[in-house]
Formats: sequence, structure tokens, C-alpha cells
Amino acid sequence: MPRFGVLGPLTIESPPGRRTTPRGDHQRALLAVLLLNANSSVPVDALVETLWPDTPPKSYSSNLHTYVSRLRARFEGLEIERDPHGYRLVVEPGDLDLLSFREAAAAGKAAARAGDPAAAAGHYRRALAEWRGPVLSGLHIPRLDADVARLESERLAAFEDCVDAELSDGRHGELTGELQAMITEHPLRERLAAQLMIALHRAGRQADSLAVHRELRATLVEELGVEPGAEVRRVHAAVLRGEDPVPSAKAAPVFPICQLPPDIADLAGRESEIAKLSALLGDGTGVPVAVITGEPGSGKSTLAVSTAHRLRRSFPDGQLFVPLAGASDPRDLADVLGDLLRALGVTGPAIPDDVEARAAVYRGRLADRRVLVLLDDAASPDQVRALLPGTPGSAVLITSRRRLSGLAGVDRLPLAPLSGAEAMTLLARLAGPDRVGAERADAERIAKACGNLPLALRIAGSRLAMRPGLPLGKLAGKLEDEVSRLDELQVSDLQVRGSIALSYQALSPAARRAFRLIGRCRTLDLPAWAVSTLINDTADTADDGADEAIDELVEASLLEATGLDPTGEQRFRVHDLVRVFATELGRELETHAERVATVAKVSDAALCLADTAARRLPRTVPMPLSDHEVPAQPLADELVERLLRDPGTWFSVERANLVSAVSSLCAVGWRRKALRILERLSAYLYLHSHYTDMRTAYETLRDAAREAGDRHIVVIAEANLAVLLHVRGEYERAAEGYRECSKELAELGDISAQAWVETNLARCLVGLGRAGESLHAATQARELSTVEDTGPGAYARQAESAALHRLGKVSKALEIDRRSLAHARESGDERQLGVALQGLSWSLMLDGRPEEALETIEESVRVLRRTTAKSALAKSLRTQGAILAGAGRRAGAVKAYENARRLAGALEERPRELSCTRAIAASWIGDGRADRAIPVLRQCLDEFRAMGGKPATGLTLHVLRKAYEAVGETKAAEAAGEEAKRLEVPHDANASTLVRLLLSLTEPAPA
Repeated sequence: MPRFGVLGPLTIESPPGRRTTPRGDHQRALLAVLLLNANSSVPVDALVETLWPDTPPKSYSSNLHTYVSRLRARFEGLEIERDPHGYRLVVEPGDLDLLSFREAAAAGKAAARAGDPAAAAGHYRRALAEWRGPVLSGLHIPRLDADVARLESERLAAFEDCVDAELSDGRHGELTGELQAMITEHPLRERLAAQLMIALHRAGRQADSLAVHRELRATLVEELGVEPGAEVRRVHAAVLRGEDPVPSAKAAPVFPICQLPPDIADLAGRESEIAKLSALLGDGTGVPVAVITGEPGSGKSTLAVSTAHRLRRSFPDGQLFVPLAGASDPRDLADVLGDLLRALGVTGPAIPDDVEARAAVYRGRLADRRVLVLLDDAASPDQVRALLPGTPGSAVLITSRRRLSGLAGVDRLPLAPLSGAEAMTLLARLAGPDRVGAERADAERIAKACGNLPLALRIAGSRLAMRPGLPLGKLAGKLEDEVSRLDELQVSDLQVRGSIALSYQALSPAARRAFRLIGRCRTLDLPAWAVSTLINDTADTADDGADEAIDELVEASLLEATGLDPTGEQRFRVHDLVRVFATELGRELETHAERVATVAKVSDAALCLADTAARRLPRTVPMPLSDHEVPAQPLADELVERLLRDPGTWFSVERANLVSAVSSLCAVGWRRKALRILERLSAYLYLHSHYTDMRTAYETLRDAAREAGDRHIVVIAEANLAVLLHVRGEYERAAEGYRECSKELAELGDISAQAWVETNLARCLVGLGRAGESLHAATQARELSTVEDTGPGAYARQAESAALHRLGKVSKALEIDRRSLAHARESGDERQLGVALQGLSWSLMLDGRPEEALETIEESVRVLRRTTAKSALAKSLRTQGAILAGAGRRAGAVKAYENARRLAGALEERPRELSCTRAIAASWIGDGRADRAIPVLRQCLDEFRAMGGKPATGLTLHVLRKAYEAVGETKAAEAAGEEAKRLEVPHDANASTLVRLLLSLTEPAPA
């Protein structure tokens, strides 16, 4: 049987919690009139008048019968009986809120007559809880107006009876606010006025009680021309005499007292915070004071109330809850102390007029007691100091949007957003675990858009709970749109925008402007240099003024100081929703030109820092670094030097921000500046093998340029993406990309970039075993280069040397490598020197000079170990392993290969990692572990084939042949050997030497 509701909107709730309503107006009206007359027969004439108040149709009888039948069919278990006079809806009291209300109200009357006001109040409150709003709100049926008015009178009478019971039970302190609201709604209701006068008088507010009488009398005389009745006059006289008009049935003791709001049932996470607060406040020494601070909507009050409930046993004398309204309209301290004193049993003339005297009495009432005082939403230290107990035993828990830095001797707990897991837990509790589990990815999108902020999550979860059929992805899509995000984050009286606005409105004009300026920067983790650059955008803002504005924003929890980064720079964090609010304000209050100027200045500072830092790092990424369009550095020289003392450290700190800046600049159409920043950031990313960040940023830049028709930037981005394919071993795709980009760059006239691309193509073709084509590309790259010993010219020489090795022209390669080494020693660049030494060492090995080769490669390894060039070091270690193998130093060779493989794996350089793995597996064959080597070599073979690297494939087949021979698999060995021969290239000195060296590792070690 469904449960029906008429005390509010018409509702029909079917298990399990599913709400439905009839489809048509006539069906709703019919059901409403039957429910208001539940279990009673409603004449057909009355039903017809309800459904057709003007002129009923000729077929009204059959229509009425049809509507009744449809109601029965739509709601399973609905009993509508037909009798000679009309229709009757049969329903149990528990299945209709109206019947439940009347049943509970009757129980309240019975308990009151029996002299049990506490029980009576409980029954009345249960009855009043059935009301959800005006009767049948949203459904106007003229025929029922009289019934609706009668029910509203029943509700008011039940409320007044409830108040009488609670006044008799001594619970006047809880009633004043509720009675004042009812008086506003019913200003001529004398019984309500008398009850409010009694409650105020008992709370020690005699003047307020008498004011109620004056207002009532004035209203009655003006509206009706009559004086108040006898009951009101009697209560008025008693208040004037200072007597209790209606002595309570029992005097409630002051202690223990608990004023805490209800603990929230769906609190998610915060266990560590509660444990920390409990330890701080419950240690039993002194008067501990803890302050919970945090940005708007972080759940400060919820955490405080929950912690206070858990600490009730530690404070047996009670818990005081004091709302201070610091974020909106800070309460007057005298009023706060007056309310506290009345709650603590001090009434009437015993409450002093002086604030300091009230504070002294307050401290006296708490002396030698164990009371927890919760001060919610404090505005300032001054508002708090007078409310601190004076003797050990009690404790104070404060929540505030401000840090209350002027409050000494307190422990502060900055409240961060929820963790990802906690955010999902909260969403699941609000929207349902099955629903969130089924749409997990979209739920995570919602949590991310909410910034894991409890208030935002609670709003989003409530919206989902209100609309069970709403797909989570649809809400996630709306929340991901920054323009409308704050519009979506509101439900009922909860809204994120309003919460943040309270903090913003309390700021000084300078801090408000600073807040809006910071909102223009999309980065959430801000260094002090960026914040100062943003704020100092205006001519009337000096450095001192900027510092004061920043301090005020930090104090207001709108900007969080997160400590010093490794460069020694202060970092600040802005919550995403706070930034969205600041951005909204900027759009409303600042011109477009002002916003552009601010963003330009901070992006100029970032570009200049990145440019200086990149030029202090070894240039490893094989693409040009343009000198064009780099503005003058707006930051002070001494600041730049401090930040970039270690350029790699600065890049590591700002890496995420710079990647984000590329996306942001593309979004506003500043693609050229985005490219300049990314070119410089790539110097760091490529050096440390952060290939994912490079790929993401260049794809973003490429897509933005393609949409805008910017052909040159598209080609530059594609060329860099080809470099990333190359480093991952996708040689065929990389070579195809290089060729296409070279052709495009030639047409665009960018000779410098084309030289780099041809160099990369040459190196890629070596890996594919196309030595002749590689040599041609390297030669073309050198011809395009303006300087032979630097930039693409130097890289082209390395590619040329590798191609000559494979063509059997080792002596020519040796000449090139000696020139490269001479230039490297002149440059003083240790990375360049280490790379040149590696190239020369291998040429010496191929030329039959193993002793010189070993000496040269060992110097290369020593030099590169002193640098950050891990990729170059991995290559030199691999070469060292091969040369040591040729020298018969098996253990040293394996160790060098293992070190090289470890580095290559960390750098995600798969081709090099595989070649080292192959060499190590070769050593297992010599150790008698060929069975272990075979599956590893097969895996290497599969990956080399997929990459298209014919030389690497052939080398692997040679080693695999030896492994098969060692385990007696003759046919497999022959097949591997034959395929290896087919892949051999005549005159390839590199391959023939490597085969010899690798196979030396497959031989048993000498005894």
C-alpha cells in the first residue's frame, strides 16, 4: 500500500521510496478530495463539483468512473469503494499523513490531560512533523478551500497545545525563535503572543516580553478596534510583577547542558582531523583552544559539531554552542554573552549591562566545570577572547573562515578539501552507492568539478538524490563548464557562490581587487612571484600594498600559503571553486583590456624565466629553440637569479603550471606564446624523459593551431611529436612524420627547423637499417645548418657517423668523431663531451682498437655521471658493456648493461632497454641458463619487429639461435639463423661487430 501525503504537496510514495503522482489534473483533484475525506463516503455530487466547478459534461458519470478506475490501476493496493451515495477511499492511519497527524495530536491531548507534559510535547512534535507545507500546495481546488482552511486551523491549534506542554515542561529556552516566526505569520493570534511573552520572560528578557504585548495591542486596536483578551492581560500583569505567569511543571537543572546541533549522519572522512582535535581538546590540562580554519564550504562547522558530539563524555557538565555569524553579520558581544548567561541560569537583573561584567559572570559560571564551548563562525580574535573560560577543565573549539592570527596560544587546524576516496564516499551516501558505483567515472568527474569541497559535493549529491533518473554524466558535463558551474552548485538554501561571497564581501577594497586579479590565472598552485606580478598590475598598487592584500586573503582563507618550494619561493593555493568565483567577478567588474593586460604580464614573466632556465640546461631535445618573440623580463634581476640558481629545480617546481599554461594560452588564442613556453619547457622535459607531458602539451598546441589554421605551428608540433615516437621506438611512424614535416617546413621557409627534422630523420633511418638514406638525410641536414659544430649540424654529424658505420666506412666515421670530440673539449660542455667520447669510442672499436675504445668509453661514463644527462649516460653504459664484452671482461660487461637498462627503463626509452635486456639474456646462455633466456629473447624479438628495426631484429635472432642450440632445439636454431642471414646487410661494420661481441657473452665463462 502506498503512503499518501496531503499536508504539503500531494505525494504518493511507493516502496522503496519511489514518489509518483497522477498524470492528469482531474485525477489529482479526485484523489485529493478522497484523501481529505479518507474513510468517509464522498457524494458523487461533491466529486462532480470538485472536478467540474463550472459546467460538468453530459458524460460526467462515466468520466468519473474512468478516473476512479485509472487511479486503482496506477496505484497498486489503492482501495476506492463505491457505495449508494458516492465513493470512499479506505486507508490505514499510518498510510496517510493527515490521519497520522490527527492520531498523534489526540495522543498529545490525552497525555496533557494525564499531567505528563513531556510525553504530550513528544506526541505533538510527532504530529507537527507530518506537515511539509501548506495543504495540497501547488494544487488549487476551489471546492476544497474550506477544508484546507480548517486543516490549517488544526495545525495551529496543535502547535499552540505543543507550546503549552513544553512551557509546562520548563523548555522555554527552545521556543522563542519558533514562536516569533509564528507570530509574524499570525499577528492577531493572542494565544501565540501570550506564549511568547511567557517564554521570553522566563529567559530573562522581560523588556522583550513587554514589547510583544505592546505590538499585539497596537495591531488589535488598529486592525479590529479591540483590546487584548483576558489571558494576554493576565500574562502581561504577571510579567510586570516579575512573576512566572505559568509555573513550569518541573525546574530544569542548568547543568549538564547540551546546545549542540544534531550530528550529521553522512559525514565522510575527517577521521584524522577528529582524532587530532579530540587529542588537543580532551587532554584535561589548562584551557585548550583549537581553531578550525578553511575556505568557504570546506565543512568547518560540520567537523566541529561532529567532534563535539564525540567529546561529550569528556565534558560531563555540558556543551555550549555559540553561533557568531562572523561571515555575514557578526553578532554583538553583549548579546552573545546575554544569551549564554541566560542559558547558564542567570536571568533578569542578575545579568549586568556592562560587557566586561557579563564576561566575568560567564567565566564564573564555568569555573571548576568541564564544559566544551563551540564558537561557530568567529569573525575576529576580539569576538572570541571574552568567550574563553578562565579556569582549567573546560575547552574551546572555534570555527572561522579567518585564521584568527591575533589569537595567541591556540592550535590551528587548516581544513583541506576531502580526499578523492572521501569525496566518492560522500557522493555515494547522498546519491546512492549502487548509482555511484554503476557510473563511477562520471561520479569522479563530478567530484573533480566540485574540487572535493564538502559543500559543493553535498549540493551535487542532493541534486542527484532529488532526480533519481538524472544521469551522472549529464550533471558532470554541466559542472565542468566553468561559466555555469556555480549556477549548478545550488539547491534549496545551499549554494557555493553565496558561501564564497560572504568571505569576499568582508575584504578591504584592495584585497577584493587582488582576489579578482588572482582569479585571472587558471593555475591553482601559485608561486609568490606570479601572485605579486598579478597584483602589481595596477599602477596604484605598491609592493607593500600587494603584500598586505595577500596577507588579508590568506587570513580570510581565500588564498592558502602552502610553504616554501625548493627554490625558496612561497607557494599559494587557490581552490578551484574559489578561482571560478573570482573569475566571475573579474568578468563583471573588469574590462576585457584589463584582464588581457594582467594575463599578458604574468605569462611574459613565466616565458622569460623559462627562457633563462632552458638556456642554462644542456640542450638535449633535437628541435630548435627560437629566439624570436621573447619579451623583456618584468621581474627583478635578483629574484630571477634566486629562482634560477638551479634551473632544473625551478622547472621541476613549475612543470605542472607550465604545462597548464600552454593549454590556457591556446584557449585564449595566444598560440605563439604557448609554443615559446613549450619549446623552453621541453628542454627540461626531454632531458628527464617526461615524455607524457611533452606529448600532451604538443597535442594541445597542434589541435589549437589546426583549428585556427596556423600551419607553421601545426608542423612544429607534429615534428616534436615525431621525436616522441622516435624515442619510444616507433621508427616507421616517426620517419613518416619527419619526412612530412620536412616537406612542409621547406615550403614555409623555416630552414632551421627543417635542418633539425632532417637530422632526426637520419638517426631514425639508422634504426630502420636504411644506412644509405640516413647518410643522405644527414648530409642534407648539414647543408641546411648555418653552423656545423652546434645545433642540428652537430647532431647531423653523429647521425652521419652512425650511417657510415653501417656502410662499412669506419675510417670516415672516425674522422667525424675526432672533430666532434675536439669541438666538445673546446666548448667545455660536459654533456657534449661525454656524447662525443661515446661516439669516438665506438668508432675506435669498429676500427679494431679495443684498448683505445675502452679507455675512451670509460672517460665518457665518468664525465656523464657528473651531469643530469641520464639518457646519454645510458647510451654510454650500453657501449661500455659491449666493449667490455669484447675485452673478455664478462662480469663488468653485464654490470654495465644492467646499469644502462635500469636507466633506460626509468627514462621510458624502450629500444635501449630492450637492447640491454638482449645482452643480459646472452650472458645467461653462457651461464647455462639458456632456457631462461629464450622467452626473454622472444619478447625482445617481437618488440623489435614491431618497431621496424631490422638491424636490432637480426642481432636478436643471432643470440636466439645460440640459445636454441644450447637447449638442443636444432630446427628452431636453424630457422633463427637463416632469418638472421636474410636480414644481414653487406659491409655493415656495426652489426658484424655487435654480433661478435654479443655472441662472446653466450660462451661459457672461463674457469
